[in-house]
Amino acid sequence: MTDLHVVDATAEHVDQIVKVIHHAFSARRVLDPPSTALSENATTVAAAVVAYGGLLATIDGEAAGAMLFDESGDVLNLRRVSVNPRFQGRGVASAMVGCAEENARRRGLSRVRLVARVELPDTVEFWRRRGYSVVSREGQNLNYAKAMTIELTVPTADDMRAAGEELAGQLRAGDVLVLSGDLGAGKTTFTQGLGAGLKVRGNITSPTFVISRVHPSLVAGPALVHVDAYRLGGIAELDDLDLDASLDEAITVVEWGHGLAESLAPDRLDIVVTRGDDDSDETRDLRISPAGARWAATGLRLTALERG
Repeated sequence: MTDLHVVDATAEHVDQIVKVIHHAFSARRVLDPPSTALSENATTVAAAVVAYGGLLATIDGEAAGAMLFDESGDVLNLRRVSVNPRFQGRGVASAMVGCAEENARRRGLSRVRLVARVELPDTVEFWRRRGYSVVSREGQNLNYAKAMTIELTVPTADDMRAAGEELAGQLRAGDVLVLSGDLGAGKTTFTQGLGAGLKVRGNITSPTFVISRVHPSLVAGPALVHVDAYRLGGIAELDDLDLDASLDEAITVVEWGHGLAESLAPDRLDIVVTRGDDDSDETRDLRISPAGARWAATGLRLTALERG
C-alpha cells in the first residue's frame, strides 16, 4: 500500500522541494518560451515558503511532489506544481491540489488560481477534471481558476434569509442556483432572502403546486424565476417548462434540482441545506459549491454570519 503524505512546507523541506521541481520540469519536453522553473534554487524556494508557504508530498518517505503558494487579494496562486516522474500516476498531484484547496479555505480565500501551458494536453485535462476553468489566456499560458466551496453553520431562519440576501448582491442575470435539502431544511427560506436582496415583487413561497413562479424586479434588475422540481419526472419535464427562454435575462433558482437542473448551465451555484435530527433546533448547515468559469473568475464570499 502506498504511504502518501502531504504536509505544509517548512524551511527544512526546501532542498527536497528544489529537487522535486527540477526532476519534474527537466522531464518535460522543451517549450517555447521555456519554463523558468529550472532556475529555482534553495534561496528562491526558501523565500517563497517563508512568504506564503507551499506543500511537500512524500511516498514511503521519499519526496514525490511539491508546490509553492502565492497570495494576491483573496486568491491563492499555485506555483511550480511538480511531481517527480518516478511517482507519476500514484495520485500525488490530486492529493496536493486537495490540500491546497483546503489551505485556501483555511486562509479565508475565495479562489485558487494557476497557470498551465496549452502545449501540455495531459496537464490541461488534469485541471479540467479537478473542476478548474480557463478564465483567460496569455499567449501559450492558460489561466485556470476555481472558486472555493463555502460551508457555514446557520443558527436561525433569519440568518438563512440574511445569507440569501447577501448572496443576491453577487448575482447577475443568467445565474442559475440549484438547491437541495430535506423537507423543511430551509431552501425556500434561503430563496426568500435572495428575493429580498434582488428586490423582486411578490412573496417567495414554495412553488410546489405551480412548479414555477416568476418574480419581476421592482428596481429594473433581473427577475427571479423560482422553480420546484420535486414533482418533475426527469429532464424532459424540466425542458417542458421552457426555462431556456428566460435563463439569460433572469436569475433562476431550482429547488430539489440536484441530479436534474445541472444541465441548465455549466456555470451555477450548487447549494445544499441540511438540518439536524432535532426538529426543535433551527440550526442548519449551508454548503455552496460554485461551478464553472463565471464563478472561477470572481469567487464568492458570504460574511453576514461572520458579522453576527
